[in-house]
Amino acid sequence: MEETFVPFEGIKNDLRGRLMCYKQDWTGGIRAGLRILAPTTYIFFASAIPVISFGEQLERNTDGVLTAVQTLVSTSICGIIHSIIGGQPLLILGVAEPTVIMYTFMFNFAKERPELGRDLFLAWTGWVCVWTALLLFLLAILGACSIINRFTRIAGELFGLLIAMLFMQQAIKGLVDEFRIPGRENPKAVEFTTPWRFANGMFALVLSFGLLLTALRSRKARSWRYGSGWIRSLIADYGVPLMVLVWTGVSYIPSGNVPHGIPRRLFSPNPWSPGAYENWTVIKDMVHVPIVYIIGAFIPATMIAVLYYFDHSVASQLSQQKEFNLRKPSSYHYDLLLLGFLTLMCGLIGIPPSNGVIPQSPMHTKSLATLKHQLLRNRLMITARKSISKNASLGQLYGNMQEVYHQMQTPLIYQDPSARAQGLKELKESTIQAATSMGNMNAPIDESLFDIEKEIDDLLPVEVKEQRLSNLLQAVMVGGCVAAMPVLKKIPTSVLWGYFAFMAIESLPGNQFWERILLLFTAPSRRYKVLEDYHATFVETVPFKTIATFTIFQTIYLLICFGLTWVPIAGVMFPLMIMLLVPLRQYFLPKFFKGAHLQDLDAAEYEEQTALPYNLATQSEFGAGASHAGEGEILDEVITRSRGEFRHTSCSPRITSSTPTPGNDPKSHLSPRLSFSSRAGELTTEQSPRSGARGHYSPKAREVKLSNLGRSPLNPDSKQQDNK
Repeated sequence: MEETFVPFEGIKNDLRGRLMCYKQDWTGGIRAGLRILAPTTYIFFASAIPVISFGEQLERNTDGVLTAVQTLVSTSICGIIHSIIGGQPLLILGVAEPTVIMYTFMFNFAKERPELGRDLFLAWTGWVCVWTALLLFLLAILGACSIINRFTRIAGELFGLLIAMLFMQQAIKGLVDEFRIPGRENPKAVEFTTPWRFANGMFALVLSFGLLLTALRSRKARSWRYGSGWIRSLIADYGVPLMVLVWTGVSYIPSGNVPHGIPRRLFSPNPWSPGAYENWTVIKDMVHVPIVYIIGAFIPATMIAVLYYFDHSVASQLSQQKEFNLRKPSSYHYDLLLLGFLTLMCGLIGIPPSNGVIPQSPMHTKSLATLKHQLLRNRLMITARKSISKNASLGQLYGNMQEVYHQMQTPLIYQDPSARAQGLKELKESTIQAATSMGNMNAPIDESLFDIEKEIDDLLPVEVKEQRLSNLLQAVMVGGCVAAMPVLKKIPTSVLWGYFAFMAIESLPGNQFWERILLLFTAPSRRYKVLEDYHATFVETVPFKTIATFTIFQTIYLLICFGLTWVPIAGVMFPLMIMLLVPLRQYFLPKFFKGAHLQDLDAAEYEEQTALPYNLATQSEFGAGASHAGEGEILDEVITRSRGEFRHTSCSPRITSSTPTPGNDPKSHLSPRLSFSSRAGELTTEQSPRSGARGHYSPKAREVKLSNLGRSPLNPDSKQQDNK
């Protein structure tokens, strides 16, 4: 995004860029066919379940003035409008926890004022939304979103981890409350006696952890060794919502042997019940709010405007990080302007406003990256097999694959053609280079010599199916939850807490801050496994002591921000602490860390290194005492792309089935010592006196073989070379 503080300039640039690809936003989603339902269903549950929970929380805190009906309606209406006329369709809108905190504070304030009271609470919040909208208009017009460019990874990833902690906190608090008596219930009821409360709490633990474990496991279904491919894909795409249904069904198993109310289930009024629709006419009551409170509404409006500006912008930024390789332009300024209109609309009809939410927005992008990967992979595999059946050479094979790849890309009229020409360049160059160095480039190949799935999975570029349809459909489905409220009330609250924990854990992979925390707790003898998997360049270029110091500073700052959320009203201002990281990063941290180290640890865009063979990784700077892994310690292949694969890989040569490894050279049985410079892009090795019988064994790859690419089965010379 280009920085500009000229009034209206940023909005005009956003509109100009998004209008050029508006038609493609719809056609791309439609062409995906039924496959678009997988990310739609995934993000629908991720959006609807927290909103229902926040609605229950609002109902308790506002004496029933606001309920889950209002939070669902707000999320649905704002989501539908944003998906149709918004700028960035990857951004998911919803009622968030900070909004709940602010509305709770405003309700307590209004209830204690006889001039307002419970009756004029929504009318007064209407004026708060009016002021908030005006401030958001001003920020969007003046180009305040340009500041978002100053937010590096230290801010974005710290904020993402903070949100994950808040989700996990909500899950833990919910489970603890399962052992207590709800405030609105009769404490003398049978189900609230001590034995039954304990039974309810233990059953809640079973349901919560059951959902959490099975949902996490289902997301890895594509890497399972059991079942056919379409079954594994079906479970990976729809396993999470399926687990919600399964564990809801499990909750009814003991229903005949326990009192009514065990386990506890969602509570919310039906949309047609009395009191559920009083807020829709709140605009007529706004004229009855005293003028002093109309003016005073500017104070909470300022806090909400700052909160929405930060939350909305950071959620948008995290949903379009550099590692996603998005091809369409951003729209920070215009989206903030539209958020102002949505906030105004919500205030006038008496519902809490929605804004960009985390972790749903980056989860949406990740699910669409999985969709695009599967679409590209299937087409390329069909093309490769068809070419092999026609005795095509390796050059012809990749030519055909490149042609199909370009056919599946949507040409953007504003984009430089050279950018689109890259395509499968890495896939073609790396494997052809290996093939020409080992055999005949023009020899016919077959599937026994060309591992189609391996080559495509290893080197297919990460891309996202950028479209509006999934966002629109999930918003419509959230709206459908209002009519389905009698059905949703059958879901146990403990299943919700398990899903909150799932969302918290699901947002962690790919967060460099979280990976560095794990690195601190990794035994020195096991750190070589980090080098075997995809990893950021700082792992090899920054001393471990510097990594530890930087991570500890970031962790302390995270705990301070988390502590602020426990302060009743100051808690909503934790985004100011995140914004404070901008000057801290620019002026404070360079005094304690070298510039080159900061660039690797906190670059806005960084590159990852590929997994190294075991004999290259063992003797790295992570410790000469690294030991070999035991049997069975194979890392799962995360084909669903929920880990760190989302970073662009270009710093080092790709280690694939087609890349020769030093393990095939008799001279390489001594483990070399590795030093790497991401800026120079050079690998240097020196012999280590340590040797062992296991030599080049890698617990991840099991065994390393030279690729047969480019070798003809009729060419005996190539086989003789292998036997030498």
